[in-house]
Amino acid sequence: MQFPESWLREFCNPALSTAELAETLTMAGLEVEELKPVAPPFSRIVVGEIKEAVQHPNADRLRVCQVDVGQAELLTIVCGAPNARVGIKVPCAMVGAELPPGEDGQPFLIKVGKLRGVESFGMLCSARELKLSEDHGGLLELAADAAVGQNIREHLLLDDTLFTLKLTPNLAHCLSVYGVAREVSALTGAPLKTPAFTKAHCAIDGVLPVKVSAPDLCGRFSGRIIRGVNPKAATPAWMVDRLARCGQRSVTALVDISNYVMFELGRPSHIFDLDKIHGGLDVRWGRAGESLKLLNGNTVTVDAQVGVIADAAQVESLAGIMGGDATAVSDDTSNIYVEAAFWWPKAIAGRSRRFNFSTDAGHRFERGVDPELTVEHIERVTQLVLEICGTPATVCGPVDDQQVAMPQPAKVTLRVARAVRVLGMPLTQAQCVKALTGLGLPVTEGDGVIEVTAPSYRFDLQIEEDLIEEVARMIGFHNLPQTPPQAPITAKLRSENQRSPFAVRRTLAALGYQETINFSFVDERWEHELAGNANPIKLLNPIASQMSVMRSSLLGSLLQVLKFNQDRKAQRVRVFELGRVFLRDASVPGSDTTVQGFDQPMRVAGVAMGPVDAPEWGCKERPVDFFDVKGDLEALFAPIRLSFEPAQHPAMHPGRCARVLCAGAAVGFVGELHPKWRQSHDLVQAPVMFEVDLDAALGRQVPRFEAVPRFQAVERDIAVLVAESVTHDALMQAIWAAPCSGILRDAVLFDIYRPKPLAVDGSSVPPEKSMAVRLTLNGQDATLSEQQIEDAVAAVVATLSEKVAARQRV
Repeated sequence: MQFPESWLREFCNPALSTAELAETLTMAGLEVEELKPVAPPFSRIVVGEIKEAVQHPNADRLRVCQVDVGQAELLTIVCGAPNARVGIKVPCAMVGAELPPGEDGQPFLIKVGKLRGVESFGMLCSARELKLSEDHGGLLELAADAAVGQNIREHLLLDDTLFTLKLTPNLAHCLSVYGVAREVSALTGAPLKTPAFTKAHCAIDGVLPVKVSAPDLCGRFSGRIIRGVNPKAATPAWMVDRLARCGQRSVTALVDISNYVMFELGRPSHIFDLDKIHGGLDVRWGRAGESLKLLNGNTVTVDAQVGVIADAAQVESLAGIMGGDATAVSDDTSNIYVEAAFWWPKAIAGRSRRFNFSTDAGHRFERGVDPELTVEHIERVTQLVLEICGTPATVCGPVDDQQVAMPQPAKVTLRVARAVRVLGMPLTQAQCVKALTGLGLPVTEGDGVIEVTAPSYRFDLQIEEDLIEEVARMIGFHNLPQTPPQAPITAKLRSENQRSPFAVRRTLAALGYQETINFSFVDERWEHELAGNANPIKLLNPIASQMSVMRSSLLGSLLQVLKFNQDRKAQRVRVFELGRVFLRDASVPGSDTTVQGFDQPMRVAGVAMGPVDAPEWGCKERPVDFFDVKGDLEALFAPIRLSFEPAQHPAMHPGRCARVLCAGAAVGFVGELHPKWRQSHDLVQAPVMFEVDLDAALGRQVPRFEAVPRFQAVERDIAVLVAESVTHDALMQAIWAAPCSGILRDAVLFDIYRPKPLAVDGSSVPPEKSMAVRLTLNGQDATLSEQQIEDAVAAVVATLSEKVAARQRV
């Protein structure tokens, strides 16, 4: 909310400087977001009157003016403005004047100059040259009664400051200049000037028939007929200036009056063209299919969730939000109907956002506007209409006031002891009473208890904590004690067999992956298709229709990132995410860090697509495959050894997917994207992905000393025939299970050969493969003898025969 300081001080003028006033408001919860001068600094600019304006002898577009600035002699000034004419009063910068700084940041100094052979002793100014507005169509014309020679800053009240407040939703009573002044009075003790509402003389008896059909929409509806107004009357300069300083442009006098009262007193009102209303008005909820052309030119369709004001023929206004074009006042208007109502906040909240716009009226009504002063505010509008748009034929009717569902005042109890505990500072009952009565709140005292009846304009006072906040605001947030938390401080040391999540991130980054951070809200379709989750956790109020459920897997988000990069011609994409997933689990209890019935584990997942390496001359380009990503996963867990077994996952290829096992426990999956999901995501290549529990990736072996072998190692190669179904993992487990007396140091598979099957007696032989393994043997105490080597190799071959039915190739 924006307003000029001078307007505020008309209602309450404390003995504080501008900066002190801003600090006082901010420390009371009314944050002053910006202080801005109305006009930039300039000097020696006065009110001048053009006495003579003749054509320049040497220029078609220049005029030579004689200007009276209150001195003994007239000033000769050459001017090129199209509206320079005799009789008008304009800002005149005399010789030696400094105009506001230009784009270079330096002030513009006025000197005696010669334009096309004629000397000019000053400059006549436009509003843009004074940085008062962007209007540069001509000279800034001043009021006819402006005193010649008066400083322009004094005449236009430019030594003023614009306050911009950033108000929280509970401070709806401060959405007006008078509302802010009421707070200033309570904070400083300065007297508050309460506006007086003079009743207009009623010369006619006519009222407009109004029916309030929806008490849950409108609790009070007041209106008055005024006939014989002059809609073409000019809005007074003082009102135009105040509206402009509140950020509102001038439209017409009648519209300006309505806006002015809203900024002054906080109540939006509406002025109808009485002659355009068919019959009477009906305040009701909308009906399906009804439409309305608004004052902003938009045509909207309403339904039963939107309040309207309708006449006998059509909908005429969106209740509490914006009037309709059909009954808008114009230059042909002569009779008007002034309306002021109380709309229930819940009936207005969110309605304007349905139509993708917002209004000052809706902003106020959805937070709550005082229902008690509708008649008084109509009297204020009437007073201004008579002053500005009145004619000898202007007459007013009585105020028709219908109170159908007025809100009942809330009674809230404050326990002083409770306020002391919440605020963390000593308070007496007298201090609390002083703070609350200073705000104009009716107070009833008891023993350690204060009961407050919330005024009609305070919709935010509902519970005890609201009153505690009011006490804190009046004391000043800067006066609350700064008490450090008192709690045992225990160093949270990570155990030696754990690494940090940042170490996991650094490892994946070193492997060529880039980290992404995605929303935990995902498309419900992803959960069904990629996670096989038929019952995902749904959001009550999703931020978008495609982000309606909580994710139970990170893969969907990573595939979206992958598709985004592919669409932008990225050839090689390797991304990972470390984040939380959300699962239903009835065994999870509720606590400070958990939600009952929901498990929220951390996982790490990655996706790779494109060439396995960046292009280079030394090797041939090939696409990333399952074994590349499996190797990345093993590097992430190293030196812990992982094992893998064939598995099924909803997101992965049924024949190219493996379950990841760490110390025999399943910790995740790795595999290629399922072909149907690749097709549905329109990917040029099948990406390979993994997803594992973060806790498993954080584990690490504690480093321990191991002597470097002093003797030469021995290598032996063996080749065994095994069934096609035997996996590398099963082969290695069998080798390491062999009784080798501790001399087996390493085993590496270096070749796989699949011989053609031979038929025996016309029957087929089950397919077999040859797997060649290089064994590394070494002793700690002495060089191995040939017998020890042969015994170790024989033990390995025997174990392979026993566990995987292998036989050695000759």
